[in-house]
Amino acid sequence: MSHEAHEPETPHLAPKIDWSQGTTPYEDYVKADVLTHLQHPLSDDPGEMVFLVTTQVMELWFTVIVHEWETAAHALRSDDVPVAIDALKRSVRQLEALNASWRPLGQLTPAQFNSYRNALGEGSGFQSAMYRRMEFLLGEKSASMLVPHRGAPRVHAELEKALHEPSLYDEVLGLLARRGHAIPPALLERDVSQRYEPSAEVEAVWTEIYSGDADDVVARLGEALTDVAELVWRWRNDHLVATRRAMGAKPGTGGSAGVAWLERRAQKNVFPELWTARSYV
Repeated sequence: MSHEAHEPETPHLAPKIDWSQGTTPYEDYVKADVLTHLQHPLSDDPGEMVFLVTTQVMELWFTVIVHEWETAAHALRSDDVPVAIDALKRSVRQLEALNASWRPLGQLTPAQFNSYRNALGEGSGFQSAMYRRMEFLLGEKSASMLVPHRGAPRVHAELEKALHEPSLYDEVLGLLARRGHAIPPALLERDVSQRYEPSAEVEAVWTEIYSGDADDVVARLGEALTDVAELVWRWRNDHLVATRRAMGAKPGTGGSAGVAWLERRAQKNVFPELWTARSYV
């Protein structure tokens, strides 16, 4: 009989697979069954499924980016710049994922797009309420963009609230003023439901900030905002290129101007003084 010590065998660990009393905890949390049954193509073309799912994925990214930017705005209002920077940095990674959503659609030929374009009817991306909330947070305010949503009371109310709230950049300007920077009172008291227009005085403030300590928390905030602005610009350009490739200069769905409208959007900088101030540092 051996007197050598033997360690007890570790019982085989197996994942629990029986959830017969209900759905799995994964399903309860993620709602995957809901998400994967929201696709209802309206044509027989197999390419429509890719278009539909990609568009739905974009809407989910819009939702989380709005969450991050609202988190940043609230933090700035409370003078908590590190929390705001963290939220902006997270949104940068999310914007990168959002922009990558163009890859499945970016090389559509006119024939491929035309095979299911009629299924869109009058549907168009500019009707996206969550994308509109993104634009409002960037300072691109327009009361007319609430009109398409008058038939959906909850969505309309959320957009109207966002229209009349300070944008992310308005909150930045408020923070700069509280920290002693020469932000014009007229900008701090402006009607925030109107589109933000560039200011020479704000440009001078950013020039001063960028001419100082690069590790200053406000300078780091400026760089986080610039990262966001760059990726928004890339989103607009990728949208323009994908649209131009798929349909040329034809009018867009929903009666939009198509490529011509996207070209005008792509020429605009988000947080404009953060870009122009660099010429004077």
